[in-house]
Amino acid sequence: MYQESLSTREMEILRLIADEYTTEEIAEKLFISAHTAKTHRRNILLKLDVKNVAGMIRKAYEINIFQISMPQVSSL
Repeated sequence: MYQESLSTREMEILRLIADEYTTEEIAEKLFISAHTAKTHRRNILLKLDVKNVAGMIRKAYEINIFQISMPQVSSL
């Protein structure tokens, strides 16, 4: 459901956010303005119904938008 609601550009930006690019770096890499990158970021937050980037990445992982290698936490 969520994946279908994200545009191709939003998916691209989401992947760059997950790769730790800043808004300014995303804008430069995609040849768009920083304002446009911020608008895409805001739209992703709204479409995924999350409050921040941590929630955005968590939701993307939960709904398998892309796979993230998560380290295994050993129990003590």
